[in-house]
Amino acid sequence: MIVGGGHNGLVAAAYLARAGRRVLVLERLDHVGGLAVSARAFSGVDARVSRYSYLVSLLPSKIVADLGLRVELRRRRYASYTPVGDTGLLVDNEDAGRTAASFARVTGGSGELAAWRRFYGMTAAVARRVAPTLLEPLVDRAAMRSLVGAEAWRDLFERPIGEVVDERFADDTVRGVVLTDALIGTFADPRDPGLLANRCFLYHVIGDGTGDWNVPVGGMGAVSGGLADAARAAGAEILTGAEAVAVDPAGEVTFRDTAGEHTVGADRILANVPPAVLARLLGTAEPAPEGAQLKVNMVLSRLPRLKDAAVDPAAAFSGTFHVNEGRDQLARAYAEAAAGRIPELPPAEVYCHSLTDPSILGPGLRAAGAHTMTLFGLHMPARLFRDDPAGSRETALRATLASMNRVLAEPIEDCLLRAPDGSPCLEVKTPVDLETEAGLPGGHIFHRDLSWPYGEPGRWGVETGFERILFCGAGARRGGGVSGIPGHNAAMALLS
Repeated sequence: MIVGGGHNGLVAAAYLARAGRRVLVLERLDHVGGLAVSARAFSGVDARVSRYSYLVSLLPSKIVADLGLRVELRRRRYASYTPVGDTGLLVDNEDAGRTAASFARVTGGSGELAAWRRFYGMTAAVARRVAPTLLEPLVDRAAMRSLVGAEAWRDLFERPIGEVVDERFADDTVRGVVLTDALIGTFADPRDPGLLANRCFLYHVIGDGTGDWNVPVGGMGAVSGGLADAARAAGAEILTGAEAVAVDPAGEVTFRDTAGEHTVGADRILANVPPAVLARLLGTAEPAPEGAQLKVNMVLSRLPRLKDAAVDPAAAFSGTFHVNEGRDQLARAYAEAAAGRIPELPPAEVYCHSLTDPSILGPGLRAAGAHTMTLFGLHMPARLFRDDPAGSRETALRATLASMNRVLAEPIEDCLLRAPDGSPCLEVKTPVDLETEAGLPGGHIFHRDLSWPYGEPGRWGVETGFERILFCGAGARRGGGVSGIPGHNAAMALLS
């Protein structure tokens, strides 16, 4: 039995059903997919928004092939664009000369580009070596060190990523671009010796051996829909509107639906829920984690103009568009949030899914030049939204839009599409909103702080303190992100 019909639970269900196991998936919502879903978020507007998760980097091609998933993941030509005054740093995956010229304009020489290439050459080698191990039993620390090599081990696994970035790069903008991957959904100081930021960085650069952040055609809902189809085709039974209310370590789950409460026995229980939720279902307790992000979904009538006339907005927004994410700006925002204040100039990342995948827009919107835009704000921990969820949400939104407007040639508000009722196509989700709406304790998108991808040899990183219960969600070791890895590993642990 699988408790939770998010994408990892669906992966586990598909593998187990294909192996001949009888599988029942319980999902409390009226749809599967968890946070990997698409929705028409604005009434009367024909646009499917990837409401929570929006890009795919960690989903292994092996899982796609094993399960015969009919899902298309498109590589983005432009990795990122970072406004700097009236110019900006453009990283073009297909034009090395253009990237070099952009580095020269922003940093004033070629040294930063050379350092960039050396650093990401190292992370690329780590990705190629580590990614295959994520679908295998764990190796121990010594074996992982031997696998990645001495330099990468020192700079990614042992030293704070903030110190490494300061040492390898001299330019504040370049330092910030690198550091953002260490802070997605993670409230941490990159210079903290606890190395939480390092773990976040590692998972963001090793996905499927390339680290590419790819676009799911049809939106994130296409990924979950394909997984649900694969699970059902293999024989798994999926019940929606079925909320688990208790788990017995002896192998029983009690759930509630419209007909009342039911108790079902199972040989094994796979928990595709956060560890804090599993603890509650077991009648115990675990400290809730703390998420740290602001998600803003928008539909635009047109792309905003840039201060940089040399870069087409379609290029700038089809990659990751960095908003006030220099190294010093990130540090200032962290300090303000740690002190209990919404940052004065919130750092954020922006991306237009529809530039790579126009299919998520209806024909009328496409013809009119409309686009979706998603913004992911950093250093917005749940603690900032506890006392006054609505008021602090509005304050954070105003500050974030003002931060974005600082780097644009016009206010983003002037580009928002209006729904038929006249309301702007804009919605915002705080960690407290995710806790309330999606059942994520603390609004933590990774279910809890990320862990290193090594551990006790021979185990799969999905084990709990109970023989008949396994994690199969993001809270497992090697969990986090849209990956399917914990679902695969829980299935393999059970089958072995």
